[in-house]
Amino acid sequence: MTPFRKTLVAAATAIASLTAAVPALADITVGISLPLTGPASGLGIPMANFFKLFPATIAGEKLNVIILDDATDPTKGVQNAKRFVTEDKVDIIIGSAATPVAGPMAAVAAESGTVQLAASPVGLPPGGDAWTFRLPQSNDVMAHAMVNLMKKQGIKTIGFLGYTDAYGELWLKAITAEAEKNGIKIVATERFARADTSVTAQALKLTAANPDAMLVVASGSGAAMPHKAIVERGYKGKIYQTHAAATMDLMRVGGKDVEGSFVVSGPAMVGDILPDSHPSKKLAKDFVARYEKAYGNNTANQFAGHAYDAQIVLEKVVPVALKKAKPGTKEFRAALKDAIETMGPTPFAHGMMNWTKDNHWGYTLDTGVMLVVKNGDWALAN
Repeated sequence: MTPFRKTLVAAATAIASLTAAVPALADITVGISLPLTGPASGLGIPMANFFKLFPATIAGEKLNVIILDDATDPTKGVQNAKRFVTEDKVDIIIGSAATPVAGPMAAVAAESGTVQLAASPVGLPPGGDAWTFRLPQSNDVMAHAMVNLMKKQGIKTIGFLGYTDAYGELWLKAITAEAEKNGIKIVATERFARADTSVTAQALKLTAANPDAMLVVASGSGAAMPHKAIVERGYKGKIYQTHAAATMDLMRVGGKDVEGSFVVSGPAMVGDILPDSHPSKKLAKDFVARYEKAYGNNTANQFAGHAYDAQIVLEKVVPVALKKAKPGTKEFRAALKDAIETMGPTPFAHGMMNWTKDNHWGYTLDTGVMLVVKNGDWALAN
């Protein structure tokens, strides 16, 4: 072998040794299942819009984002989740924005040992949320803010009109418990399906009960229909809506009938009217600015805000997990879970988050912001 040939072989060997000493970089893959069609599409589409604004890399690693439509269908959501963990080998699952879909997905996340960032306030049995963390506030937290305002207004009785599904039932449980603690009674309860186009019969029964206030539990633009039905039946009391209705669609569809109504919300939608001392003010304003720069004025809603907060989570926990394992491995997925449970108090656009090993909800009772519809826009109610 000539000296020149020996030099080439030696150089190649050295390069190979150096390459072997450097861990191969693996893309971080996020699987997102959202209701892009079906009754909850008004929640999923804005979230998908913000996920499209995600950065190309996180902590120097390429970020692959896979978005699938679950069509507001629990069966489809489970199919998506199974595809994520078996075919796409995702490192983390996000979704669904529809509570009835997010719940069944949690079982897939737990079985595969994959973190799920649920985009709805899904209730799970004890131990069922070992791998599931909620991006939205719990119904208990929001019911606390709502009942506080009701007490100030002297409300003693409530009529309930809500979805027949998990979101409606979880809200009924939360508002009943919080109201009873404060001497307020639920005196009439009616339900309707997400796909229903009329609630005339339910509205008639509720107005006949004549409670001091009505609580409508619905989401997005779909929250306007039951609200209008109550007003059209001649009800003159106060009407409340949940955080799933904290969108401009409520006012766009509801018009003058929703004027003066009260809506509980996270701070993400109202950064411009929050006090400067609020820890979420800067992030809330940044979220709305980024979203509306891409999609136009008055297009942001709180569900897109949860996608914004998901980016905050990834940017905080991925660098921690990378110190323990490479993406695409069960060790990395476990490291992400540990990092989320120990990330400590973290400002979100939706409030101060502090997930722990024993608390996968994270938000404190002072998170909810009570809004009132005033001149077709949001104003602080308290």
